[in-house]
Amino acid sequence: MPVWKIHGDGHTVAPGEVVKPEERLNWPATFAIGAQHIVAMFGATFLVPIITGFPVSTTLLFSGLGTLLFLVITRNRLPSYLGSSFAFLAPITAINAGQSLETGQQIAQALVGVLVVGLLLAGIGFLVQAVGSGWIDKLMPPVVAGSIVALIGFNLAPAAWNNFNLDPVLATITLSATILCSVLFRGFLGRISIFLGVIVGYLVGVFTGKVDFQPIADAAWVGLPEFHLAAVTDPEAWKFVPMFLPIVLVLIAENIGHVRGVATMANDPSINKHTGRALIADGLATTLAGGFGGSATTTYGENIGVMAATRVYSTAAYWVAGFAAILLAFSPKIGMIFNTVPAGVLGGVTTALYGLIGVIGIKIWVDNRVDFSRPVNQYTVAVSFVIAVGGFAMKWEGFELGAIVIGTFAALLVYHLGNAIARARKTGADDGGPIPAVGPLGGDPE
Repeated sequence: MPVWKIHGDGHTVAPGEVVKPEERLNWPATFAIGAQHIVAMFGATFLVPIITGFPVSTTLLFSGLGTLLFLVITRNRLPSYLGSSFAFLAPITAINAGQSLETGQQIAQALVGVLVVGLLLAGIGFLVQAVGSGWIDKLMPPVVAGSIVALIGFNLAPAAWNNFNLDPVLATITLSATILCSVLFRGFLGRISIFLGVIVGYLVGVFTGKVDFQPIADAAWVGLPEFHLAAVTDPEAWKFVPMFLPIVLVLIAENIGHVRGVATMANDPSINKHTGRALIADGLATTLAGGFGGSATTTYGENIGVMAATRVYSTAAYWVAGFAAILLAFSPKIGMIFNTVPAGVLGGVTTALYGLIGVIGIKIWVDNRVDFSRPVNQYTVAVSFVIAVGGFAMKWEGFELGAIVIGTFAALLVYHLGNAIARARKTGADDGGPIPAVGPLGGDPE
């Protein structure tokens, strides 16, 4: 078990100071902060298996195990919780025509895609650890990275409508509660508005008789999670793998953003040196989950919010949260509670959630001041978005490429090929870099 230095008096954090990853407060305070991290990750981490049909308890188990693995691989220097990744929702549900998976065979087939993505991400992590991350910035400049992240969210819009339409009234209540909580509460509560929206919707479902408590009553308090093995020998499963591959780019962007964000907030630039290790750790955690039935993992922004609010970046709190998640995973009754969430609640919360995934991509453009007066940038986004929202697909001889794969390929091709042509012809249509704070926004060269 790692050993942390006590920060200050072990009770408080002085104004202007932060508790660094290698430090901790006293254990009661550390356990309290660890509990906050559990609450922060809870709603989003459970939503993924509820939407996809994966076992809830199994997802929680590998979320906790993945977090501990992440801390070990990053040498206890990078505070992070690995929760369920929403980037996998589209390809997983595509296996069952946009709906939650219904059979063990479908889950096993989806796990192959999760497994492959995890291995690829780990491999890229080893490469980054050896040569740095500069090549990623060249492959995925802000306009491309933002497009890929956003198109995954917007591609899920029809799935949100399908759930919403099952119970429009309850869905509207849930969506309204989610939005209201985000603007009504300050700090930590505002950051978990999706979780609070689910709670409000669930309670309304209880009072209107839309929640069946019998499965909860029948479930045991203690028991093993439900495991599934990836169907690596099933040829049909490998046909779905191409739909998963673009997610590697999203996970790279999420992890790099997480590392840089923590390094900035903790005022510790040395944290950036662990970028490669973060990618390796998340890749191996996703591989582990994919091998045995859990949802894929990623670093969680909700938990960054907790650190920003408390100014405590101690990895000790994440060890607490990881072990607690593992313990909770061995209670089938807790998992069954989430399985009783009404479809209307899912419809309301996913309407906001899928849109927010898209907004994360747009935020990448804003943060990097992407110049949308340049035709290359315009067409990179325009083409990839219409492909994603329209659900474009290509099929031949039993093989299919979905909208996310096609949209990702289109974004990369339009950007890089368009830039090459524009610069060779000196038309001024290429990406000229971030727009200046003051001055012209591009256009034809003088």
